[in-house]
Amino acid sequence: MNTTVNRRSRLVYMDHAATTPVRPEVIEEMLPCFTERFGNPSSVYALAREARVTLEKARRQVADAIGANPKEIYFTSGGTEADNWAIKGVAAANRKKGDHIITSAIEHHAVIHTCQSLEKQGYRVTYLPVDEFGRVDPASVEEAITDKTILVSVMTANNEIGTIQPVAEIAKVAHDHGVPFHTDAVQAIGAIPIDVDNMGIDLLSLSGHKFGGPKGTGALYIRDKTRIGTFMDGGAQERGRRAGTENVPGIVGLGKAIELAVAEMPEKSPRLAAMRDRLIKGILETIPETRLNGHPTERLPNNVNVAFRYVEGESLLLMLDALGIAASTGSACTSASLEPSHVLVACGLPHEEAHGSLRLTLGSRNTEEDVDYVLEVLPRVIERLRRMSPLSPERYA
Repeated sequence: MNTTVNRRSRLVYMDHAATTPVRPEVIEEMLPCFTERFGNPSSVYALAREARVTLEKARRQVADAIGANPKEIYFTSGGTEADNWAIKGVAAANRKKGDHIITSAIEHHAVIHTCQSLEKQGYRVTYLPVDEFGRVDPASVEEAITDKTILVSVMTANNEIGTIQPVAEIAKVAHDHGVPFHTDAVQAIGAIPIDVDNMGIDLLSLSGHKFGGPKGTGALYIRDKTRIGTFMDGGAQERGRRAGTENVPGIVGLGKAIELAVAEMPEKSPRLAAMRDRLIKGILETIPETRLNGHPTERLPNNVNVAFRYVEGESLLLMLDALGIAASTGSACTSASLEPSHVLVACGLPHEEAHGSLRLTLGSRNTEEDVDYVLEVLPRVIERLRRMSPLSPERYA
């Protein structure tokens, strides 16, 4: 099979869970902050006040997108910082009350590694198991809570397999025991509706580059009166909780991007879900010994994750890349790792099958023709890889 391609004539980008292109409207909104409204928002003169106005507008945009109050929004450098602040901040502020944290086995490494860091400081962490679809049972949260539990942290939707968690039910269990609830909503913003009050969320992390905003921008929602420590010492920025001169252009871009993402969600999500379902159906029907990873219905509208037996993921990605298809084997943050996905292993996949996973995540620029192209070339790629695999029966056919 010829695996060469003229990249200028075809690029099918299906890795939107890793990052998204910055929207033109976002760039347009950001540009004056570099050249005209470039003042430091902590200063008092007119130029600085203009910068402060644009920053606070973005704070309102983020708050409106998740049903929060603007004073509950704190800007960060991204989702990883927001996760670190939520977990470490609550742990530090509540150390006298307890030392136990509950999370799930399939969290993003920004959460898992943060919890592991706290374990080295003497905190105890329960990593809840998930079912074969990657769902956390709220009853397992109930069983894990003790009088020393100070935080429950479960992501809204998984970045690898797209499974959506029963966040409201988990939050209710936590609140019934007087425990705050944090959720990493990095993949969910702009894909599914989020309302922090209706869902019982006390802390929420988000990242701008996942929904058309610039990289290096994010936010942490902190419900009023939540006990949490200061993340970064220094000046009085972000109401004294996160020091450092604000990244005004990035924050403005984040605000515009989240406003657009939420406004377009009612039209965009069903369209992506239809393409997602066509991809899943086509892959499962044309490629034998293939498994869908994640929940069949309770999943993000743009997420397809499948595991192919007798296939090695890195070789699959390289061959798809040669054909102009950008995809992933899992989280972008672990794409250089030789270890199988901790998410897929937690869902019960054997290591050799977890190594053969493919994640395709759609975005607004994807078309039905893109889906047709993937469904045309993917079966041939898998067939070729299986003929090369020493484990595959096809090698000896």
